[in-house]
Amino acid sequence: MLKCLSVAGSDCSGGAGIQADLKAFSANETFGMSVITSVVAENTTRVLSVFNVPVEEIQKQIDAVFEDIHVDAVKLGMLPTAKIISAVADKLNEYKPSIIVCDPVMVATSGDALSEGGTVSTMREKLFPIVTLLTPNIPEAEAISGLEIKNENHMEKAARIIMDMGVKNVLVKGGHLTGDAVDYLCTPEGVHKLACKRVDSPNTHGTGCTLSSAITANLAHGMDMLSAVTKAKNYITEAIEKSFTVGKGHSPVNHFYDYYDLKGTVL
Repeated sequence: MLKCLSVAGSDCSGGAGIQADLKAFSANETFGMSVITSVVAENTTRVLSVFNVPVEEIQKQIDAVFEDIHVDAVKLGMLPTAKIISAVADKLNEYKPSIIVCDPVMVATSGDALSEGGTVSTMREKLFPIVTLLTPNIPEAEAISGLEIKNENHMEKAARIIMDMGVKNVLVKGGHLTGDAVDYLCTPEGVHKLACKRVDSPNTHGTGCTLSSAITANLAHGMDMLSAVTKAKNYITEAIEKSFTVGKGHSPVNHFYDYYDLKGTVL
């Protein structure tokens, strides 16, 4: 079985972060592994606290995985400090996995900040040259590109700006805009507009984590970039559409909609 590693934060409520990544890896037929960068006390309504794992422990987790197991693809999620970004980048340069998908997590679905200031410049310097795909949402793309994004034209322009920073492929996600769910994938071959009907649901906790992990799994399976992103977009759309309520706020998506119905009953 293909093996995917997530380097990200832990969400104790199970909807986002490492927990979402592992579910998405499994749902997309890969074996999931994890390196925890931060322990986030959060639920569907708010973030209570963030405890960042010491850099040395993060590096040891990465060593433990790579010294024993062949990693087919890596997904990067919450890297909350410049020191953690640098440490993770150094280890990835050491082990050189062929596929690295980076979801530059900065803010939780609840609106709470998950990263310190100064991380964008370190990300540009240390991660952009080695990642296969970067998957920012609108606020993240604005922070990285320096461009205010109000419409689809701005999304495409931001994707091109980020590509010019040295990223191989960029997916700017349009979930924060209104109308259809439109994303822009910028690759060396050109820009692709990916559109589908927006699902009207409050159950969007962990959507970015889930999408990027599904893309990671698809790339591990050998799909080309456009196919991997398109398949993952279809997966997250259905996972939102078939989600069920967990908690009082933004519930998570249903990663295993092929196995559980809307009431959580095994099919």
